[in-house]
Amino acid sequence: MIKFLISIIRKIFSNMSVTKARRDKEDYQDYWKVTLEYTDTDSNFYIGTLKIIKDFIDKHKDELSEPETYSEDLWKKLQEEVDSFHPKQRTVPDAISPSVRKAINQFVKLGFVEPGGKGYHRDLEKFLQPDSPQQKLIIFSKIVYENSNFNGSWTTPDSKDRGNHMQFLIKTLQEVNRLTRQDILGLMKVDIDTITDDHLTRKELDEYVDDNWDDGFLEKKYNQLSHFRSILKRLDGMTMRTEYPEGDVLISETYAKEQFPDHWRKEGRDPYLQNMYRRSLIQESIDKTQAEIDVYSTNGFCMASGMNDKCIASHLKPFSRCDNSEEAYDPSNGLFLLVKIDKYFDKGRITFDSNGCIIFRRDFPPAEKKEFEKLSINTIFLTKERLQYLEYHRKNVFVR
Repeated sequence: MIKFLISIIRKIFSNMSVTKARRDKEDYQDYWKVTLEYTDTDSNFYIGTLKIIKDFIDKHKDELSEPETYSEDLWKKLQEEVDSFHPKQRTVPDAISPSVRKAINQFVKLGFVEPGGKGYHRDLEKFLQPDSPQQKLIIFSKIVYENSNFNGSWTTPDSKDRGNHMQFLIKTLQEVNRLTRQDILGLMKVDIDTITDDHLTRKELDEYVDDNWDDGFLEKKYNQLSHFRSILKRLDGMTMRTEYPEGDVLISETYAKEQFPDHWRKEGRDPYLQNMYRRSLIQESIDKTQAEIDVYSTNGFCMASGMNDKCIASHLKPFSRCDNSEEAYDPSNGLFLLVKIDKYFDKGRITFDSNGCIIFRRDFPPAEKKEFEKLSINTIFLTKERLQYLEYHRKNVFVR
């Protein structure tokens, strides 16, 4: 029996040596390192680990904010806290499992946490306490799109300045319309910091796909592709569907002319972020209105009339005047309004006071004033942040 166990142990160590030798020979080029410990974003382990990291950053923000470096002692302390929450099997006694580091680093890669623990995404708390599962999905999509860097890690603070992989993929998808599994693998080999444009053309992508057939990249990175696909399936506006003969194909929501008119492109609006902005307002109108009235709608409700007719996502501080993309796509900088209300609100002919009551400009058409005079923003939508943007609208857009 003892001899049999010894032979088994020798075989295990022999296989480990072969695996290590194979890895040493692999060409570890600058591919997208999509390594995730947890792929279920709703699991207790995913949410619990993220909460621990957020609380840790809040507690040690002064020490972690030191520029261009990170604290090795704090890094070890964080690993210990995460390991105590969800202990991992230790291959070496008294040593933290690499799985713990992977669990922490995945939140850097996905954009929830800044490298080195320098901070976290402004919407992280909203993700942890969403109004609904749909709102959580939208917030997840926005964070990943705005801030992901699959080659980032806690111990590489300089990775913050590198390119955004998910933006590159989605902009490429918008260019080529569909991405097969081989296309996604091709993208995973693109060093986006060396690419002039923010996407690949179909011809350029095909060159990377052809290269993968030559070096067996799929076999080498099968697990990472699986992790990547699990993220893509969770992005709002993205769909995986089966097509012959490619198998699963990633496609994106198409934007109707009224959802993304040409003049928005000329203004420089990002189609995906603009859609997240719109979807956030729709979902907020649904979540908060349905909490008060027993009416179901997937199209959303006007925040001023309560009606569920055709509405538009209307900026309080106009897009063209926003100081940065954070303001431009902040749902608090918006109201979901009936098209006929937005027509006057957008031109500054009406606005609303801090209680949500409508204010008319002096030259507002008397014949139409009667239809609008009872309008008011439901107070459930008058958050502190939205009131600040609304004040900007009264002072800078609305003209008496």
